[in-house]
Amino acid sequence: MSISQAQMQSAPSLSGLLAGRVAVITGASRGIGAATARCFSAAGATVVLAARDEQALAAVAQEIRAAGGQVLAVPTDVGDPTSIEQLVKLTRDTYGHLDVAFNNAGEGHRPTALADIPIEDFDRVVRVNLRGIFLAMKHEIPAMLASGGGAIVNMSSTAGLSSVPGIASYVAAKHGIIGLTESAALDYAQRNIRVNAVAPGPILTHRLLQLTSQARDQLATTVPVHRLGRAEEVAATVAWLCSDQATFITGVTVPIDGGRLAAGA
Repeated sequence: MSISQAQMQSAPSLSGLLAGRVAVITGASRGIGAATARCFSAAGATVVLAARDEQALAAVAQEIRAAGGQVLAVPTDVGDPTSIEQLVKLTRDTYGHLDVAFNNAGEGHRPTALADIPIEDFDRVVRVNLRGIFLAMKHEIPAMLASGGGAIVNMSSTAGLSSVPGIASYVAAKHGIIGLTESAALDYAQRNIRVNAVAPGPILTHRLLQLTSQARDQLATTVPVHRLGRAEEVAATVAWLCSDQATFITGVTVPIDGGRLAAGA
């Protein structure tokens, strides 16, 4: 059994939760974005996948198509205003409306003390993480208003609710995403658009898989539940926040961290 098949089989049952919805997912070529694409499709949504890696994006789209889902892959650079505008336009031209968005694309940098961070690295991290989500919402929101409303979830991090040494650009961007989320939620609360964020802790994706098993085990000891999170657990939370089961929830950031923030870790 392939990793992707195992992930799809281990995902929580969300059948029908997003039936009839059209959803855009950025950063969908791997990790949490790819897991959310599979989850949304299993929940009944038509998914539009966006990322810079065209080959990896096509592979995720093929998995979803093979499982019977309806999917469109659109190579996209979220930091480029024209690219994100075209993503939303193509979604509407193809399917007629946009109902749901998971703005997940992100980028980090090597641990570096603040004064030693190259300016270009700071700009790159902010461009993808913060500016990218601003640009995405700038185009997603009018599309949703045109069809009567929708739901947006933005990807922050526990680093956006606390701090981590050595990754100041990432921390600043993730804090900024929470501010953007709250502002957008208030701006559109009376126009049937809900905007929330999620803040994952240590999730077992490609970055953590690059660590040694000993390092991962050590990291797991810092989590009160004594394990690392799964991308599918984040995906299920995002799907629920985008569904009609969460219609009274807007402007919040949901930690998905096994109790790590509560423990002060």
